[in-house]
Amino acid sequence: MRRHLLRTSENDDPMSVVSNLFDVAMVFAVALMVALVTRYNMTEMFSKEDFTIVKNPGTPDMEIITKEGEQINRYTPSEEQNSDNKLGRRVGIAYELENGEIIYIPE
Repeated sequence: MRRHLLRTSENDDPMSVVSNLFDVAMVFAVALMVALVTRYNMTEMFSKEDFTIVKNPGTPDMEIITKEGEQINRYTPSEEQNSDNKLGRRVGIAYELENGEIIYIPE
């Protein structure tokens, strides 16, 4: 009688292992996404506030990312905009103080 109890198992279905592996993979995927969002400080994307992010400022591969409401816009300056026929004009000067505060003075 003792041998009979050891040989029987409640779950003889081999597919139950696959469903358990799927559950573990989903938990791992969600944890990985949360870790990446917090690591790269992208939590602003989930807030209700509007914001502007400048990636790689002053370099040729600079990007400006803005969020206005639910819409997220990416702007990448191109070489065409830096040529002699400039589309913009200077409107002021910005100064950074020692404490990190930035003051804008319009012209």
